[in-house]
Amino acid sequence: MPVIDVLDSTMYYEEAGDGTPYVFLHGNPSSSRLWRNVLPAFDGAGRVLAPDLIGMGRSGKPDIPYRFADHARYLDAWFDRLGLDGVVLVGHDWGGALAFDWAARHPGRVLGLAFFEAIVRTMSWSDLGEGPRARTERIRSPEGEALVLDQNFLVDTAFTGGVLTPLGEEDLEAYRMPYPTRESRRPLLEWARSMPIDGAPADVAERVERSGEWLATSEDVPKLLLTFDSSPTLLVTAEVAAWCAANIAGLTVRHCGPAGHHAPEDQPEAIAAAILAWADKTLF
Repeated sequence: MPVIDVLDSTMYYEEAGDGTPYVFLHGNPSSSRLWRNVLPAFDGAGRVLAPDLIGMGRSGKPDIPYRFADHARYLDAWFDRLGLDGVVLVGHDWGGALAFDWAARHPGRVLGLAFFEAIVRTMSWSDLGEGPRARTERIRSPEGEALVLDQNFLVDTAFTGGVLTPLGEEDLEAYRMPYPTRESRRPLLEWARSMPIDGAPADVAERVERSGEWLATSEDVPKLLLTFDSSPTLLVTAEVAAWCAANIAGLTVRHCGPAGHHAPEDQPEAIAAAILAWADKTLF
């Protein structure tokens, strides 16, 4: 699979097929591996690309702060190096937020946008349930460094508790592999501390609000929200999905059954089928 020079580092990505580019953006603490059971369904449907975000997966790990703006800068350069236009963006978790951000800044290059379990708006502490609030507070505290940097806490909990069917040791090890050291896990910690809650961190809240303005006004770009149920780890609850329906222009909502937050591990076939059906009906 390709690895290309991007700014002062490199980015790895999966690629197959030709035609309309579908760009799949993962979140935290995963990599392009998240899409391994989704991408095969797109055989013959277009050109599929799934990068590892900078500092994650098999991409380079330069000495940068790994703030949202850093990820956006490297992703911008990756899109430009490949000359990608007329793209269909598919985003999960922070990959969704990055997709919204990129689309808002490059509206003429976006054909459509599908997303699920993504950061769609800023929130307040009162929006979080008891479990998510306690977890977020731990990660934002000094204890968070020991949890995330000295252990593989985020990977292990994501793919055992953030899915309906916990992954086996072989799959877990594949997700752990890019993060063998304390420093290699720093991007994961930075993402985990970046959730825009009550306006902090301010830089992330500002970008999420700015892309939200585009989401609310871009009627000409079809959008697809995939929803799930049966899991206490879901980020896009029924309430958030209702907010999306009321505040995101050109939105179609499709339910894909039970899944945890890392839904491609639970429902890859349903996710692929819903995106392909929406694209066939709405984009082409």
